[in-house]
Amino acid sequence: MNVHALMTLAVIVVVLATLALTRIAADVIMMAALAFLVIFGILGPGEALAGFANPGVMTIATLYIVAAGLKETGAIQWIAHRLLGQPRHIKQAQLRVLLPASGLSAFMNNTTVVAMFIPAIQEWAQRLKLPPSKLLLPLSYAAILGGTCTLIGTSTNLVVDGLLQTKMGVSLGMFELAWVGGPLLLIGGAFLWLFADRMLPDRQGVLEQLEQAREYSVEVSIEPDGPLPGKTITGAGLRNMTYGYLADIERDGHLMTAVPPDTRLRANDILIFIGAPECARELRRVHGLRPANGDVNKLDIALHRRCLVEAVIGHDFAGLYQTVRESRFRSRFQAVILSISRAGRRLPGKVGDIELQVGDTLLMETTQEFVEQYRHRKDFLLVSALNDSTPPDFRKAPAALAILMSMVLASAFGLLSILEAAFLAAGAMLLTRCLSASKARHYVDLSVLIVIAASFSLGAAMSKTGAASQIAQWLMFADDLSPWLGLALVYMTTVVFTELITNNAAAVLMFPIAMAVAEQLDVNFMPFAIAIMVAASASFMTPLGYQTNLMVMGPGGYRFSDYLRIGAPLSALVAITAIILIPMIWKF
Repeated sequence: MNVHALMTLAVIVVVLATLALTRIAADVIMMAALAFLVIFGILGPGEALAGFANPGVMTIATLYIVAAGLKETGAIQWIAHRLLGQPRHIKQAQLRVLLPASGLSAFMNNTTVVAMFIPAIQEWAQRLKLPPSKLLLPLSYAAILGGTCTLIGTSTNLVVDGLLQTKMGVSLGMFELAWVGGPLLLIGGAFLWLFADRMLPDRQGVLEQLEQAREYSVEVSIEPDGPLPGKTITGAGLRNMTYGYLADIERDGHLMTAVPPDTRLRANDILIFIGAPECARELRRVHGLRPANGDVNKLDIALHRRCLVEAVIGHDFAGLYQTVRESRFRSRFQAVILSISRAGRRLPGKVGDIELQVGDTLLMETTQEFVEQYRHRKDFLLVSALNDSTPPDFRKAPAALAILMSMVLASAFGLLSILEAAFLAAGAMLLTRCLSASKARHYVDLSVLIVIAASFSLGAAMSKTGAASQIAQWLMFADDLSPWLGLALVYMTTVVFTELITNNAAAVLMFPIAMAVAEQLDVNFMPFAIAIMVAASASFMTPLGYQTNLMVMGPGGYRFSDYLRIGAPLSALVAITAIILIPMIWKF
């Protein structure tokens, strides 16, 4: 290998290690790698920046706006409420989740589908007395499997298709992937329907009282000049709360547990309630109570502008693995954390001493502006106000669905390319006022687009310097390696990369390696490209492997072992099916 090939391999190793072992933002890492390749002359500026002009990247950017129109009009909720229905048992309920989630994910972003289904399923499960833990992880997996069925099902498919267009001069049709994605969805969906009930835990959901995934402890104190001192717990109306219960009273530094209902309240008593997030809102309406958290009084926000907000911490949160106090959360976000829930359990102790981790669900007091500012950023995965009074404009839902179907049909029948159809659909969403231009800007995730586009420079450097050919030789450990085994090695390597880094970056890095393997085996490159598409999306074994897996972790009360228990056999089943099917459809 020449010097530039060695430098390229070194850059890739550093990028992989940094993405896997640090919390530096992925777009920062990828842009730093791109700059290194340009500065040291491995790539010219045009070669390094070619990813930003790739049709796959531009298609992804445009589809963000189409998905935003569907979300803002409540089109997914509109469909979900009609399809979920009134199942009589858990098996029927799981089927009613798997079918619409996988179907919708074939035509729009998986993350949008899961984000919109989560609250609908929570409400549905509570009404029907079903455990959400049996439904939410199948929701995530169904969305992933559904995305493998069409070209626009996942951003990974569009990225690889963009590479095929620019590097190999070929492109895929809208439904060409259905030949492999359809069987994968049927087999994977059947596995989930048959075994998810037995393999997933039976835990209470977030809207259930006392033992739900978003269970919090909320502390309030008795105002000395209020009407409550001298009253009993029952007389003060604090015995039969709708969303929580009084667990303890802290009085003069001593903790009173299992307090009887005839206990009389004193001034400055700290009452500790345990319950759902709505419990905090309910307590705010009781005259004579005030938040016991001193930081609440330090917020520079007028009382009439405050609201209660829930947020799930994401990978890019700046204060990860610091305590709430060390992260300077209040001054940084103009918000005060009232309570924290982690993996189905509320965290006891002083909030300021709790170390923040990815997936933690925070109950905060802040302003409605916090929701608008951080809903579309990567500090938090999900942000929602408990008293959100802006429902979707359901009147526009049929128009949004009609635009989506027109885009799909125009591309499927070859009337327009997928990029052209996406441009027209995004414009139609704006013209019909399914969403405003300002909201459209918020929904376009620039950090994801930068990661994808910058990843192209690493792939280009691997091809140009011969590093991809060298890695391909290392993968082909025997001279008489069969194409089937070569395909299996490419598939498994892509799966490992996907678990370490983002699925799109894994696909871009593996593409030149897969093409080199096909060239050295002297076989058709298409089976290897399709294998990368499937392997980069099929991440089921960890909550961190795919964003939708992490999104359902808190609401479903899941633990790491739950993903491994059901995700490992599902991953193996999908891998075996894909490796057998792909060469049968796209011949070697």
